[in-house]
Amino acid sequence: MSKIDFYTNPMSRGQIARWALHEVGAEYDQHILEYGTTMKSPEYLAINPMGKVPAIVHDGHVVTECAAICAYLTDAFPDCGLKPSVAERASYFRWMFFAAGPVEAAITNHSAGFDPAPDKEMMFGYGSYDRVIDALDAHFSANDYVCGDRFTGADLYVGSQVIWGMLFGSMPKREALLRYSDRLTARSAYTEAKAIDAALIATAQAKPTI
Repeated sequence: MSKIDFYTNPMSRGQIARWALHEVGAEYDQHILEYGTTMKSPEYLAINPMGKVPAIVHDGHVVTECAAICAYLTDAFPDCGLKPSVAERASYFRWMFFAAGPVEAAITNHSAGFDPAPDKEMMFGYGSYDRVIDALDAHFSANDYVCGDRFTGADLYVGSQVIWGMLFGSMPKREALLRYSDRLTARSAYTEAKAIDAALIATAQAKPTI
């Protein structure tokens, strides 16, 4: 299977895609892009017209959006063992899309200081920030992972949302969410991928500014 071209910046959601690449055991060539310059270049806009990272190109096919990248890699590398079984598919897709929709919208809006008024909640797909957090908390109070007691590709994306929420305070540090985050950050693929991005960030920060 051919190498994957991986477009990223270490200070971005590209960290999610890198973790996914390591979990599935994919070989890849990384292309580090900078905000406002190479991310907006004609060459990269031909890959992702949104001018944002991450993106991957595999066998000539472009995949953008972190949830889609996680799902694609899980499917493209079946030997990784992260594809859902028939019995797991409902939870796998339910919570993957819940994280990509309600969780992402609720967290970013709440972090930006915006929460819908109670009489406007029906206009928003997530209803309210508290309702989203309660749903996640309830699920991980009863389950170790998205699909029960086994790590799957859905945990790459759902888990990244929770890990970042615990690290940056965009989610309350409830016991079930903390335990879930700790299980994921202890994985070898996570620590390997994180170390690469941490080194890239350190190198970029060490460069003298003009």
